[in-house]
Amino acid sequence: MDYKKISTTILENVGGVDNIANVTHCATRLRINYKKKSLVNEEALKNDEDIVGFVHKSGQIQIIFGPKVNEAYNAFLEVSKWTADGSSSGDYDEEPTEKNFMYYVGKVGNFCAASFMPMIPALIIGGLILAFRNLLINYFGVPVEGGTAEIMMAVFRAAFTYIPIYLGFNVAKTLKMPPIMGALLGALLVSPSINGVENLSLFGIAIPTVSYSSSVMPVMFGCFFMYYVDKFLVKIIPEAVIYFLRPLLTMIIVVPVTLIVLGPIGTVLSGGFASAVLWLMDHAGPIALPIYSAIYPYMVMLGLDKALSPVGIELVTSLGYNPLTLIGGFISNICIGATAVAVAVATKNNKEKKGMIMSFGITALCGVTEPAFYGALITRPIVLVGTAIGAVAGGLVGGIFGFVSYVHGGCPGLLTFLFFLNPDGSLYNFILSFVVAAVSIVTTFVATTVIIKKTKVLEKEAGASKTKEVVDAEPLIEVA
Repeated sequence: MDYKKISTTILENVGGVDNIANVTHCATRLRINYKKKSLVNEEALKNDEDIVGFVHKSGQIQIIFGPKVNEAYNAFLEVSKWTADGSSSGDYDEEPTEKNFMYYVGKVGNFCAASFMPMIPALIIGGLILAFRNLLINYFGVPVEGGTAEIMMAVFRAAFTYIPIYLGFNVAKTLKMPPIMGALLGALLVSPSINGVENLSLFGIAIPTVSYSSSVMPVMFGCFFMYYVDKFLVKIIPEAVIYFLRPLLTMIIVVPVTLIVLGPIGTVLSGGFASAVLWLMDHAGPIALPIYSAIYPYMVMLGLDKALSPVGIELVTSLGYNPLTLIGGFISNICIGATAVAVAVATKNNKEKKGMIMSFGITALCGVTEPAFYGALITRPIVLVGTAIGAVAGGLVGGIFGFVSYVHGGCPGLLTFLFFLNPDGSLYNFILSFVVAAVSIVTTFVATTVIIKKTKVLEKEAGASKTKEVVDAEPLIEVA
């Protein structure tokens, strides 16, 4: 795929570099915030054959690229010459955006995507390394105290223990503050002098004992508070000394409030979320998981899956396992993949389209669903009924038999089975993951195939395509 060519097309139809307010990306999407909606040619982007999928949310367009989105992002930056230094210049759209429920859903989703998605590769590495370590220790005789096990554990700790540092950096960056300030606050929370230390006090005020390793909410609360402190200080500090006083006074104000108030509150709320999910799964697991799995593709579409990232991390940190968010994502993703594969198998007369949809399906089975969802399924909404049927079936099996994930990562699919390996070495949950996957895939494929045959949706598409060819050909016949 020629990413520079596609980037040129995107740049032309987004109104040029002067209409760009910000450029980011998540696991599969290039996200471009624009200034004036009137300059964005949405139809051209939707209909471009090189663009797999297109999503338009308030003030932002999202181009679906799949796993190679980082290459597309770098190519777009090279082609557009866009830099963050110019992101605030120029006038913004004078037309007010209606601030309804979906507006705020989009805001939360975009914020969480920018804050959490850059961490996902580290979490995947850490989670898989821990799973490999447990596998080697429990089944291949690798000593727990040996250098191999210790180094693998160090990689896991580097990924998960220091989440407050990575998250602080990303949240501060998303809030348009110096990212190092958020990272500094996160590093303070996990430092040996603060993290889990008892009997601490500041100016005679007792500091609650809190373990901040792998935590999410404390550093987020601290960064939000820092944002407002920073805005206030910018207004009152003389320009001659702002470079020195601004970061110093910010931390002098933010650190005590975070350690004494915001950090403990965030920790209590995190525990409350974990307890609520645990209660839900204990009392309604066979119902909750199927429903969650079935609606998960639409949560991805709305960006709500990113908003649940902190919940998943907190569940693993608090409970030692995650019975809902990653499990539902796993079931949903492989169902999306199975649906796309069924559509590809049923596509008879177009080998190019068949191959493209099949590749989308395989990618989705491996955990990345946007190419399949936007490039093959959303234009055939009836086949998504097959996805829902398979997700409910897989969710029922998972909910009834207590299917959980022991690590948090991204893009759950057939390549992340080690997420489900119990650290104590037992294979029950690991074997259950294969059962759930088999039920989900087979049920989805069969249901989708039946729906395609009953509705003849692909035959109707082929007929419509032929009709269009005839209509397009008619003027040529008349001219001849």
